[in-house]
Amino acid sequence: MKKILMIALVSVIGFAANAQAKFEFKTETIDYGEISKGSDGVRSFEFTNVGDEPLVITDVKSSCGCTVPEKPDGPIAVGETGVIKVKYDTKRVGPIRKTITVYSNADEPVKALKIKGTILAEGQSVLEKTGE
Repeated sequence: MKKILMIALVSVIGFAANAQAKFEFKTETIDYGEISKGSDGVRSFEFTNVGDEPLVITDVKSSCGCTVPEKPDGPIAVGETGVIKVKYDTKRVGPIRKTITVYSNADEPVKALKIKGTILAEGQSVLEKTGE
């Protein structure tokens, strides 16, 4: 009888140790494309908690002060979706290549997301750039 109880206890502990939050992003890279200087720089990374524990995002950091990320306020329940908002300063002309690092209790506790694109100078339009 003691052996059966011990096996059951070990099984329950082993199962609990495997329970973990896990996020699945719709996309891990946002491409702004070519946008005009001063355009709206806000974009969103949408994700779903596909794990079996609530997902808690503890911090979100950017590789540059020109990009301001915003994490969800509370835990994301199993099966629920959440959003990490990112605002890029579109007054800076030139290429965008930035990383947003997400820290959480997920099976992958540190996750890198990317934004890319090009901010065109004033007076330069996307149509001029492509020659149309």
